[in-house]
Amino acid sequence: MTKEHWLKLGCTGAVVAAVLAASGLSNLRGAKAQSNGDSRIEIGLRAAPVPLNMKGRNPAQVGLGSYLVNVAGDCNGCHSAGPQSEYARGGNPFFGQPTQTNPATYLGGGRDFGALIPGSAHIISRNLTPDSSGLPEGGNSFDEFVQIMRTGVDPDQMHPTCTGAPDANCIPAPFDGSLLQVMPWPNFKDLSDHDLRAIYEYLKAVPCVQGNYPGEAANRCG
Repeated sequence: MTKEHWLKLGCTGAVVAAVLAASGLSNLRGAKAQSNGDSRIEIGLRAAPVPLNMKGRNPAQVGLGSYLVNVAGDCNGCHSAGPQSEYARGGNPFFGQPTQTNPATYLGGGRDFGALIPGSAHIISRNLTPDSSGLPEGGNSFDEFVQIMRTGVDPDQMHPTCTGAPDANCIPAPFDGSLLQVMPWPNFKDLSDHDLRAIYEYLKAVPCVQGNYPGEAANRCG
């Protein structure tokens, strides 16, 4: 099995945990906190690793979204620029240090998972933070966000299916270039509309990150 497939399995596993936690079937950490009187909303608001823009927002939605993104799942594990910059200097828990997320890369995408086969397009995680429109993932509406999460459709068509020999701009069959690759949307598709709305509202509340994804507009954050 290739390195890229192991990475895919790792991200999928994190999202499976998020789905189970959302349905109340798993997540021992959440269960322990619940027994102490804390709700998922409270846990999520404390767990947010960056300052949140709460103006005009529903704290319950944002808190639940943070819980699903940061506690039950590990969205930043795939949607940061990679292990080298995911944590702030001196804040890497895998080195025995107190955890401190790097705000300059948080959910900003740019992690290169490599090519599905040698010579084809590299799969790079997208920037989930809001752009100058205030909407996440490059200005996606909630309906667009739900469609992506439920169907895996790639509205940006970043790596279409090759029509000839594989090259750096396409991916070969049987991979379907109209769908997101590596992103574990098959697990997310079973989340409720309520939970997807919570994730969306949380993503709207995080700070914009500029420049992690190759070719982003220089004025992405306005």
